[in-house]
Amino acid sequence: MSKETEQVTDRIKSAYHTSKNIYDDVLTQGSVFSRLYIRFFWSGTDDNEIAEKVLSYIPDDFDGRLLDVPVGTAVFTEKKWKGLKKAEIICLDYSEDMLDKAKDRLNYYENISFVQGDVGKLPFEDASFDTVLSMNGFHAFPDKKKAFLETNRVLKKGGSFIGCFYIKGKSKRTDWLVRRILTKKGWFTPPFLTEESLHNVLHKLYSEVECHIDGSMAFFKCKK
Repeated sequence: MSKETEQVTDRIKSAYHTSKNIYDDVLTQGSVFSRLYIRFFWSGTDDNEIAEKVLSYIPDDFDGRLLDVPVGTAVFTEKKWKGLKKAEIICLDYSEDMLDKAKDRLNYYENISFVQGDVGKLPFEDASFDTVLSMNGFHAFPDKKKAFLETNRVLKKGGSFIGCFYIKGKSKRTDWLVRRILTKKGWFTPPFLTEESLHNVLHKLYSEVECHIDGSMAFFKCKK
């Protein structure tokens, strides 16, 4: 890892350490302030609804091997993962603070394990997962090319890559927020994909692509 990349990843880790106590509230719109923030800066896009749509791509009787990267605090996935009792679920995050929050929610389930690691260098063998999920992660990853290649590498042929994240070019207000505040705080890391560039990447890596746009958020399901 280069010195520049180390500095970026350290800044990301620090940012998620400072935000660990407000992260869930903002994403789930648990307060009046967070609802106003979403309405003004994110055009009212509801992360709860997007999470529900993304997770609906995973069958309720899924019994394969699943990688959740980054798991974050598991605020959206907790209920779903608890119901997948026959699946093997591995939750990975670069931030130890986020991982600790996820453990608080899911640590009592024998089929769920936790790994602190880097999406740019996943500690797993090729073609070792049936499904890879990445919710709200790619806009924070410092090396998005490596992240796309690594999540593809560990996915089995015929497996599903599912996720959602911010894309630029859909709202000047959102793009301003990301550029002037969220990036400087370390929560988001450029360069950011547009709808067109996201489609190009996904179609190069996957045989089937289903992609939707909601405000400045893209959510998708791809088949390898």
